[in-house]
Amino acid sequence: MMLKVSSIQFQHRANDKTYNLGRVTALAQQAVGDGSQLVIFPEMCICGYWHVPKLDAEAIHTLAEPLSGPSISYVAGLAREHGIGIGVGFLELGDDSAIYNSYAVCLPDGQIHCHRKLHAWEHRAISSGDRFTVFDTPWDIRAGILICWDNNLVENARATALLGAELLIAPHQAGGGQSVSPHGMKRIPVEKWVRRYEDPEAIEAEIRGPNGREWFMRWLPSRAHDNGMFLIFSNGVGQDEDEVRTGNAMILDPYGRILAETWLADDAIVTADLDLALLDKCTGQRWIRGRRPELYGIFTQPNPDGLSPMEARYSEVSTRASSRTE
Repeated sequence: MMLKVSSIQFQHRANDKTYNLGRVTALAQQAVGDGSQLVIFPEMCICGYWHVPKLDAEAIHTLAEPLSGPSISYVAGLAREHGIGIGVGFLELGDDSAIYNSYAVCLPDGQIHCHRKLHAWEHRAISSGDRFTVFDTPWDIRAGILICWDNNLVENARATALLGAELLIAPHQAGGGQSVSPHGMKRIPVEKWVRRYEDPEAIEAEIRGPNGREWFMRWLPSRAHDNGMFLIFSNGVGQDEDEVRTGNAMILDPYGRILAETWLADDAIVTADLDLALLDKCTGQRWIRGRRPELYGIFTQPNPDGLSPMEARYSEVSTRASSRTE
């Protein structure tokens, strides 16, 4: 069985849900025209992203809306209208009055599956989710969702696979960020994006270089390969406040091979046919069968040096000191 999927990158506008939903509509329609059955958009693409850390708590609440609110209701209607699945990121106002960085996958039968980012670090007013999200789809494949930094922790991808996911939906706002790691990704000068038409080689070099594609290639294929999952990577692109997202939308198979990708400095769609027969006996799924959980108690022990997602993201404290044993 084949499943045609699309990963979309686009440059959102901060606080402009009307514009962003317009881009979701136009790009989803284009993907439908190409025969896509599942269309995946970036993290927080409905509300905007990097301006959020600068907002106060009241503004965060104003920007958030419940899962049943107008934005996701609109996307769900779009999915039903076209008979496809559509995934979008937004700020969710939960029934518990907490705010979450969430991602909703709206299926053609009207079902909506929502994941709350497990490691939210964008704002102290945003809470982290407390559960994995794995669900059945109409296409004979079980899917899971991990948002951006969720994917950086190998345990999350493995847990998602152990819950039966064979397709990992991985929406991001990444590339061009300022890591405190000496050899992690660094900021891309905004001027290179502004001058992308006058000097396309400069921005393409950044998108394909160590602050973009090269960074993702250090770890993204292993999430697919080691867990035997297809992976749809969707990302923002372009200037986002003082940072430049690198796009790099791509689709990978369960061997970690890239089926489709782009390094276009613009809104773009990549589409691929997923051959679901590749899942049977793929390397990652065979390896998982050989796990020895009786050895893994250390994974569930309380972490005496544990940090909150925000502290872990920005801490410059040495990681060696806390990991040494006497």
